[in-house]
Amino acid sequence: MGHHLLTILLWTGIAAYVLVVIAAVVAVVRQNRNPVKALAWITVLILFPAGGILLYLFVGQSLRNTRMLSRRKRRRLALAESNEPSRGNQTRLSPENTRLVKLIDSLVGSHFYTGNSVKIFHRGQPMFDAQFADLRQAVSYINIQYYIISDDALGQQLSDILVERAKAGVKVRLIYDYVGSFDTDRAYFDRMTKAGIEVHSFFRINFPRWATRVNWRNHRKVVIIDGKVGYIGGMNIATRYIDGGKKFEQWRDTAVRVTGPAVAGLQYNFAIDWSFMGQPLLTDPVDSTADSPDRSSMIQFVASGPTGRWSNMSMVYLKAIASARRRILLQTPYFLPTDGLLKALQAAALSGVDVRVMMPRHSDSAILTYASMSYIEACLMAGIKIYLYEGGMLHCKVLVVDDDFSMTGSSNFDFRSFDHNFEENILFYSPEENRVLAGQFHLDMRESTRVRAPQWRHRPRSQKIKESVTRLLSPLL
Repeated sequence: MGHHLLTILLWTGIAAYVLVVIAAVVAVVRQNRNPVKALAWITVLILFPAGGILLYLFVGQSLRNTRMLSRRKRRRLALAESNEPSRGNQTRLSPENTRLVKLIDSLVGSHFYTGNSVKIFHRGQPMFDAQFADLRQAVSYINIQYYIISDDALGQQLSDILVERAKAGVKVRLIYDYVGSFDTDRAYFDRMTKAGIEVHSFFRINFPRWATRVNWRNHRKVVIIDGKVGYIGGMNIATRYIDGGKKFEQWRDTAVRVTGPAVAGLQYNFAIDWSFMGQPLLTDPVDSTADSPDRSSMIQFVASGPTGRWSNMSMVYLKAIASARRRILLQTPYFLPTDGLLKALQAAALSGVDVRVMMPRHSDSAILTYASMSYIEACLMAGIKIYLYEGGMLHCKVLVVDDDFSMTGSSNFDFRSFDHNFEENILFYSPEENRVLAGQFHLDMRESTRVRAPQWRHRPRSQKIKESVTRLLSPLL
């Protein structure tokens, strides 16, 4: 009798296991996700059903086609942004860049701006010095969002400035990412709120309700001051972005200061995020006066996130890479390309384009470092030149194509930035910015080691195993 009962329980358990796995697999397939990602999730669900289902509930579901803003509100924002003086003339663009502008306009309705002045920063200290000086000069409003805002010395400096400006009558709005800033003491933000600053966390996680939001993070780093000055890039508010922290000798990153009509583009995307927080639609004035009509920086912005119909950022990368005729320079802290992007880079190299990819020898994530290195051999086989940065943490996200297109911002070259995070990049269609970013790339090469195929094939077996294991998880990282 006891044996018979155990048999019944065993088969009942097996049946329940099979039914749960089948239900979970059906849920994955119904979301019409990338086959590679779907197979990765199915593998996890089959091998680890209980933990896999919990993991899927937390980080596996899709927000695709979820509206961040109603069409009516989006039209109101677009009308507020579309002052005629800010709309640039595209006659100076190459045919390839004209098509890129059209693509981004089709994806997100992003305007093309001329008459802008740009300053590109390659280190944290000068960037924060400039940004904090601009913040101190604010007289009307400050809109600011960062993925990470730490309550360390740099964070306290920012807080002091924002509180002082708020007490002086400046309207201050701040968005921080709940997960990115999870370690920051609540009192840090409470102090700002008491000073009259409007502070909101993006996708706050309250268990068990909203627990599934944990995978969708706002990775953008944007500042708008009085509608006249804007900042965008890859640096967060933490002292390690200046000194490298305890783990790295230095931190190499990229950020941009913009003045001119293009600030309206930054304001437009911030306003969408602000409305997504349940706040009133922003109607702050933006100065559309051209800074330098004769020698202007030609700019466009691309915002992306899990709510969009298309994978905006990966589409822009694909189009830019495919348009290359002479060179492609790519810098990223994590190199986890989709199959399509990897093939695009390989096709460019095999067709004679000088393709160079730079990533850190050691990043701030060991798992992502091994996963990134798992793609190196496939790149080397196609003639792509790989450089491992030895000078510290390479955190910049830069793409340079030929002599007249370049891009930087918050988006890493990985699955998470393409599919899960809310990201924003700035695109330059001017030779000046191209030269600056390409020049810094070549300076960084001096602190890098080029990977050679013969030596790479003889790396330790233990490293190859780590790469293979993390590669399987790369679509989920």
